Amino acid sequence: MRCTCLLWANSGHRRLLSGPRALTGWPSIPPPESGWRLTSPLRKALEIEMTEPDLDHRDLLLLGILSILWGGSFFFVGIAVKELPASTIVFARVSIAASLLLLICGFFHIKFPWSASHWISFFVMGLLNNVLPFLLTTLGQKQISSGLASIINATTPLFTVAITVAFREEQLVARKVLGILVGLAGVAILHSRGEDFLVGRSNGIALCLGAALSYGFAGLWGRKRLTGIPPMTSATCQLMCSSVVMACLAGLTDPPWQLHMPGAATWIALFGLAALSTALAYILFFRILLRSGATNVMLVTLLIPLTAILLGHIFLGESIDAREIIGALVIASALVIIDGRAFRWIFLQITM
Repeated sequence: MRCTCLLWANSGHRRLLSGPRALTGWPSIPPPESGWRLTSPLRKALEIEMTEPDLDHRDLLLLGILSILWGGSFFFVGIAVKELPASTIVFARVSIAASLLLLICGFFHIKFPWSASHWISFFVMGLLNNVLPFLLTTLGQKQISSGLASIINATTPLFTVAITVAFREEQLVARKVLGILVGLAGVAILHSRGEDFLVGRSNGIALCLGAALSYGFAGLWGRKRLTGIPPMTSATCQLMCSSVVMACLAGLTDPPWQLHMPGAATWIALFGLAALSTALAYILFFRILLRSGATNVMLVTLLIPLTAILLGHIFLGESIDAREIIGALVIASALVIIDGRAFRWIFLQITM
């Protein structure tokens, strides 16, 4: 999922405190003299200053719109794959989105860095955050529904946590381990029927899981190499690099000039995919990120499968499998466990 791959921009929002402090927007931790005691590990888990403000009604509305835009990307791809190869779809997506963001950056006089090291970082980020996941998801949607692809995409935070822990960027804590295990159980539910291998759904699921894994590595790369760069600059530059890569790839594998002219619905889907689900979605994402913080904007991950499933069901006639609903709920539970705020709030309410 896109949001978790760009959360490095606000990665420093939580920090441990040396003593008991009030939690912003949370009930205060009672002082030691009240007789209320915590063990050291539990105190460390709870004594976290939540510097991110609560979502107000405007940001909640924007969060809902963002979930529709990113959920709509699976809907638009579901239309385009009926007439165009994956490489052409991804090339159109990144090139049109890059052009629109370039216009916006020019209007606001946003300057780009010119050092070779920066552009190498943008190039790698473009591969991990755009080229590979967009290609894998598009190829996967040739075999599975847009709703199922969006559910699998929701595993991105699980891969992100696992990768950051593996590379020692974050500490391994029981809550994150439990969240990863629950998330894997959700994927197993989606993959539980043996006949999936006969109809090709297994390959589609594997491709979409590969896309989620690529997003996870993009998050690690962004945290290491792109910290301090304005998010809009990073988004525009990585899309520019992605456009160059996809122009070469599409020209070699499926030259667009040799393809049959697609219908009006496909052209509309391509423009919607680039302008709405990529360019406009990035702008809304950064607005919510700056106003409400990285943790709050991550909530969009829980909403994307819902909007993608509904759009696919209403406009593409895709059936909703009970197994997909159960798998989505299990994956959503895993994200809630990893986030941890709900459990801290419940614990503090009980102990007050």
